[in-house]
Amino acid sequence: MGSSFAFPLSQGTRPARHCKTSFGARDFGGFQDCFFRDRPMDTARIAVVGAGVVGLSTAVCISKLVPQCSVTIISDKFTPDTTSDVAAGMLIPHTYPDTPIHTQKQWFRETFNHLFAIANSAEAGDAGVHLVSGIKGSGGWMLTRRIDDLWELYPSFDIVVNCSGLGSRQLAGDSKIFPVRGQVLQVQAPWVEHFIRDGSGLTYIYPGTSHVTLGGTRQKGDWNLSPDAENSREILSRCCALEPSLHGACNIREKVGLRPYRPGVRLQTELLARDGRRLPVVHHYGHGSGGISVHWGTALEAARLVSECVHVLRTPIPKSKL
Repeated sequence: MGSSFAFPLSQGTRPARHCKTSFGARDFGGFQDCFFRDRPMDTARIAVVGAGVVGLSTAVCISKLVPQCSVTIISDKFTPDTTSDVAAGMLIPHTYPDTPIHTQKQWFRETFNHLFAIANSAEAGDAGVHLVSGIKGSGGWMLTRRIDDLWELYPSFDIVVNCSGLGSRQLAGDSKIFPVRGQVLQVQAPWVEHFIRDGSGLTYIYPGTSHVTLGGTRQKGDWNLSPDAENSREILSRCCALEPSLHGACNIREKVGLRPYRPGVRLQTELLARDGRRLPVVHHYGHGSGGISVHWGTALEAARLVSECVHVLRTPIPKSKL
């Protein structure tokens, strides 16, 4: 029998400051001061766009690995309204055709070790692993705001980390990323203690901390976020065939999420240039249904890329002698 991890997103004892905003494209309430591009920076201001499990874990890794930085998470949706909140939260290896196998193994191993340590700590709770959203003791901000163009963040931030998932079709002009619609049912069935999954992985029963997740669907190119009654009937029927006791489940809730699929996770640095201005961007998206399984490993790599960008920005430009 396998093991399952559950990942409810909850606030820690020192939550990040969370602000809802309606300001203009460049007015980020005090983020624009103390920045001179002709001398080294004291504090690197980093914006993470996206607040799913990938964005939150990236922000945490940056705060741990990059010294003297401030991190702001910017998203139009936070928990419980993200795709990560719909996911059942199972640690299962996924394959990315355009990503080397040894890299995928490293991401999964680092994520497994990280979550296994939490699972064996006092923070784990009775049902599994709890991911803590926010920036913990390093401080930080969370801003609720839709970003339509990464240049909106210039010059308020020195570096942007793009964890926007499907939003990267617009923000990064990436036509390789597309949605795979997933509909699930969240039910109360506290007697279900072990997960059940069919061979294809399309039908599954995953117990979590507060509910049991029944799934699911894989509908490529479908952007519909509204629950479909026929899908729900099919899911319940398939899951009851695997576990007949689910006929007694109650408080059934329908949930829909759009998995951000791509042939390979995009993890790379891009230097945007416009009218003599430059904006370093670290892209970190395209995890599909494997975000939970590799999020910590890829977040560590993204944080290393951010650290390289910070090093470049802090290096003084030699003055030429005339």
